[in-house]
Amino acid sequence: MAMSREDIQQLVLTTLDRDGKIADSQYLGVPDQLELLGVLNSLASSEIVSYEPIDREVWLLTEEGREVAENGSHEAKVFHAVPQGDAGMPIAELQKLLGPIAKVGQGQAFKNKWIGKRDGNLVRLVDSIDDTTRTDLCTIRDTASHPDAALLQQLRRRKLCDKQKVTTYAVSKGPQFTLEVKKPATELTAEMLQSGEWKSLTFKKFNFDAEGLPPNGGYLHPLMKVREEFRQIFFEMGFTEMPSNRFVESSFWNFDALFQPQQHPARDLQDTFFLKDPAMTSDFPPAYLDKVRTVHSKGGFGSIGYGSDWKIEEAEKLLLRTHTTAVSANMLYLLAQQPQFKPVKYFSIDRVFRNETVDATHLAEFHQVEGVIADRNLTLGHLIGFMEQFFRKMGIENIVFKPTYNPYTEPSMEIFSYHEGLGKWVEVGNSGMFRPEMLLPMGLDPDVRVIAWGLSLERPTMIKYGIDNIRDLVGHKIDLELIQSNPICR
Repeated sequence: MAMSREDIQQLVLTTLDRDGKIADSQYLGVPDQLELLGVLNSLASSEIVSYEPIDREVWLLTEEGREVAENGSHEAKVFHAVPQGDAGMPIAELQKLLGPIAKVGQGQAFKNKWIGKRDGNLVRLVDSIDDTTRTDLCTIRDTASHPDAALLQQLRRRKLCDKQKVTTYAVSKGPQFTLEVKKPATELTAEMLQSGEWKSLTFKKFNFDAEGLPPNGGYLHPLMKVREEFRQIFFEMGFTEMPSNRFVESSFWNFDALFQPQQHPARDLQDTFFLKDPAMTSDFPPAYLDKVRTVHSKGGFGSIGYGSDWKIEEAEKLLLRTHTTAVSANMLYLLAQQPQFKPVKYFSIDRVFRNETVDATHLAEFHQVEGVIADRNLTLGHLIGFMEQFFRKMGIENIVFKPTYNPYTEPSMEIFSYHEGLGKWVEVGNSGMFRPEMLLPMGLDPDVRVIAWGLSLERPTMIKYGIDNIRDLVGHKIDLELIQSNPICR
């Protein structure tokens, strides 16, 4: 009959109160020693009892052994199945009658000389038998032991019993022994402090050795893993991270400061997300604003400009930044305001927004990796050499450069890498040297050159992880196994 934890607890306490100690818990008659251990641990945590384990090896019946002890051995069943007299029973009929146990029982009955063969049939050789196998198993079942070691090994070979290690417990009274166990409080509340109730309560001790449940969250997304790899590469190469937490920018820093004409298609609603409220800003450096206006409309610094009517209203429009180059422009302007120029290496990795049609390689929101190096007399060769070294550190060896046009860089190059999954060359970045029309209005010296590049974080991640659809990496279609199979983020 099953015993509840409360029954076991009461049995332990009343036995200790009566006898002073429990030499061996096996005599308590508790069928489940694990349940008993749980009760003892609970009582020991409150110092009501203390206990020591007692380990021993005992002989226990197997499932087949318990069936034999209950209903008789296989050989006894064979003997009783064979009828008395000289006619006996055909072997086939015995197997049909007893099933799988017939073969084992027949062999053992032959060994015991209980049965024999006559004219091809099984016949009895004795009038009665003593089922010692069943008797021995009952002894083992009731005492967990047997004096005859050879017999035990024989029964073990027949898989009727086996030796197992069992643990029982010697229990004694603890310093806080009591027959009435009060459930300890598990937490200290504000109400307990206000009423003073905490003074009379017993609190449950903390088990600092207990293992906690594994967290369901905390996994590092592959995109963030590659982002951190990019950051470490930049730091190894001596770069400083730019502040890039301003997602809303003005058209001035996003376009005009980069010498991008106000008539450029990128400024259309089809390509850029503009804000409605607030829709405008006028927070610009006035002197720098005038220089940008002049170089756009009339030219300057050796350039003829765009010769268009530059409007402050266009520059004041607020938008979700389309690239982090707006941050780079702001940082270069601040660099130009320093009393003495010092070479710098800047980078940023953050989100940008474009009104794109979503497909296998494009999203309306993605991460841009951007870097700029400002120094005197830099060349395009410096840019190419740096990009090859940068991608090699990322494990991407196969890259090519293609000339292209950017409003704010000249010369300009697109960077392509071969994607094994897609089976084609995929653009992974854009690069170039910032134009004098962009740098000189800021106040930088004429011999200061700035090489710059920008690339998506998503596409190198797709190449690295062999993903051929960006929607499998970011968004509602992502496979959570892809995230959870990565190491936990600590």
